[in-house]
Amino acid sequence: MRKSLLLFTCALGLYFPAKAQDSTEVQSYALSLQEAITYGLENSYTAKNAQTDVEIALKQKWEIIAQGLPQISGEITYQNQLIQPTSFIPAQFFDPDAQPGTFTPVQFSPKQSASATATWNQLIFDGSYIVGVQSAKTLLQISENAKVKTDLEVKQSVIEAYGNVLLAQESISIFQKNLKTINKNLNDTRKIFENGLGEEEDVEQLQITALGLETQLNNTVRQLAIAYDMLKLTLGIPIDSKLEVTDNLEDVTMQYYDLNLLTQDIQAEKNIDFRIAQDQTNLAETEVKLEKSKALPRLSAYVNYGASGASNEFTFLSEEQRYFEQSVLGVSLSVPIFSSGMRAAKTAQKELAYKQSLEDLEQTRNQVKLQIATARNDYQFALDNYATQEKNLALAERIENKNSIKFFEGIASSFELSEAQSQLYQAQQDYLQAMYDVIANKAALEKVLDTTIYEPKED
Repeated sequence: MRKSLLLFTCALGLYFPAKAQDSTEVQSYALSLQEAITYGLENSYTAKNAQTDVEIALKQKWEIIAQGLPQISGEITYQNQLIQPTSFIPAQFFDPDAQPGTFTPVQFSPKQSASATATWNQLIFDGSYIVGVQSAKTLLQISENAKVKTDLEVKQSVIEAYGNVLLAQESISIFQKNLKTINKNLNDTRKIFENGLGEEEDVEQLQITALGLETQLNNTVRQLAIAYDMLKLTLGIPIDSKLEVTDNLEDVTMQYYDLNLLTQDIQAEKNIDFRIAQDQTNLAETEVKLEKSKALPRLSAYVNYGASGASNEFTFLSEEQRYFEQSVLGVSLSVPIFSSGMRAAKTAQKELAYKQSLEDLEQTRNQVKLQIATARNDYQFALDNYATQEKNLALAERIENKNSIKFFEGIASSFELSEAQSQLYQAQQDYLQAMYDVIANKAALEKVLDTTIYEPKED
């Protein structure tokens, strides 16, 4: 019996820690580039904050609109005069025979009182309110355009971060392949030297190359870990989560190799930066209208209804307590007459600010045109450079292969082989970087063109 109880206790101890571990299990993700973009637009920190800004603007818009709608308030008051105020009345008021100049102390009000009042306020006309509603729409438009800009930036950031991971992965694969090849050459060369058919310098030269490749490989492995963390941060994924990218660098590069994009163009007015600048101009114009509207009259009305009662004892909840009703209807008209030039000065300031915003808008228009031209040129260069680096890599591979054959045939020196290998390794890295540049520069061009950033080609 004791043995069975011990086994049961051990089983519980194994079961519950396992369940606790499952509850804190690290979440895993496996994402293609398209999936990463979609996930980032919904879950990245900046995208969430931008969406919250839009929601805040919607609430602010309703707050301004509600100021012109009926406002109802209620008030309940209870007073207990611990020491009642005393008034003095001429004694002759109560007794005609009283001496002139004498007074009788009197307490007029009961000790306790209670009242309840409800008031309805209604704005009838206010120029500032009308302009305020217009400004609320402009503020909402600013928030929505800011959200669009944030989405474009998130897409670009995800593409660049995803591309850095692919670049590091491909670099590791190439370093491992090169290191495997160089180690085989090193072993073969060492055997040749040990048999007295080669020079020690050949072995040492290959050792230098192998050590350099190993150092670069280790550094790139660390860079891959950092690149993954940067991608997680961009996507809004916890750093301690597991993430795997399912695309590869070459496939994504082919998807982003699009000559048709170079001929695509938009008007500067459709660019998101221009639209945001235009929103600021509209807001500045609205502020001018707001200052001018302050010279208009303001008309409002109110009506209230209430009841009050009084007693020397707390009898306000009893049926015998009497309450006396009252109600007031009122209209208020406020007309600005003279401000010693203060309103005119404020209006002039807003008009000058509006003039500045028009200059800023024109500057933004030209900046957008320059950005589009620059992004198009960078993408064109990236495509040309990719084609060039692809040819250079093929040439470097042939040169390295010829020198390797010559080296083992005793025709070429170890120095010549090392030079050919270094040239090949550099060509490999240039080729990988060229592929990444195609991806990154296409994303940058599509951002300024305000088009879909990721659009794979049809097979």
